[in-house]
Amino acid sequence: MSDATGRPAPQEFEKVLSGAATAVASFDEERLSLLQRLQRFLHVYPTTVPFVVLLLGLLLGVAVNPTRFTSASNFSTVLTQVMVTGILGVGQTLVILTAGIDLSVGVVMVISSVVMGRLAVLDGLPTIFAFPLGLLVGAAFGFLNGSLVTRLRMPPFIVTLGTLSIIGALNTYYSRSETIGMQDIDEQAPFLNLMGSLVQIGSARIMWGTFLMLIVAAVVWYVLTRTAYGRHIYATGDDPEAARLAGIDTDRILLSVYVFAGLIAAIAGWALIGRVGAISPTAGENANLDSITAVVIGGTSLFGGRGSIIGTLVGALIVGVFRSAVSLAGLDVLWQEFAVGVLIIVAVALDQWIRRVSK
Repeated sequence: MSDATGRPAPQEFEKVLSGAATAVASFDEERLSLLQRLQRFLHVYPTTVPFVVLLLGLLLGVAVNPTRFTSASNFSTVLTQVMVTGILGVGQTLVILTAGIDLSVGVVMVISSVVMGRLAVLDGLPTIFAFPLGLLVGAAFGFLNGSLVTRLRMPPFIVTLGTLSIIGALNTYYSRSETIGMQDIDEQAPFLNLMGSLVQIGSARIMWGTFLMLIVAAVVWYVLTRTAYGRHIYATGDDPEAARLAGIDTDRILLSVYVFAGLIAAIAGWALIGRVGAISPTAGENANLDSITAVVIGGTSLFGGRGSIIGTLVGALIVGVFRSAVSLAGLDVLWQEFAVGVLIIVAVALDQWIRRVSK
């Protein structure tokens, strides 16, 4: 159709422009190499990578020792090894999604478990009060981290490196370097050891802490993917200035994320008690690094704004599976750490390559 001057009507003109744009996009797509198409695919579906790596780890384990690797006992062992890391990783994911990092989650987890244990077992405080106080300690240290980041504009790495040392010293002072044994826990506060209880599923014996990990992950996954708050977290990490212009209170989001991560670290402390079978002020010394490893290998970008909880759980499983495969191969423990280090470097390099798709 044309107007009185013989020119195409506006509707027809828009159709022509739309068709031309589609044709150009299609032509550009055809010109892309296979590697470029893979890059674009992984940019849209970043969780694909950790699933592929997990599959490779499983194939490696089967190749090394098919009988022992595929046994129910080995499956149970891997889940037990990753349950605390998985819970911590969920909290760490929230922080890294905002382009931050929390080096203190490990010591926050430990001091929270120590507070629960000493109040309930040594001080005789009912567990119904001691347990929430332990969770409150974790949230309080998260609030401290978040306040320093948002109000003093300090880099998250420096802030949490400092609180790592501060909380570690407070933990040593408060705990007096004393370990509370399983017998005392079972007598005075059996609830604190609940996550160490085993449930039989077929031939496998799974700790309740594994189910706690899945519950925490499911809750945070829902928050991130189904709520406006979750979308604000992604927006804050992707482009904080654009998020502010869109009306998002980025400081409030950042503060709440660190509090949330501290609370999750305290929950991990509850799982740690069951995992270790005691309340030890020295347990989980490398947990903060393990949580970062799980998040990075799971595909969450250290630059913020991109990642998922499912990827973090897969990342924790990848570490557990590769360590199990290396162990069954009869290699020294140092090669387990070597393999994990290689995975971290590859994961970060791959993330940077995928991010370049938008440039």
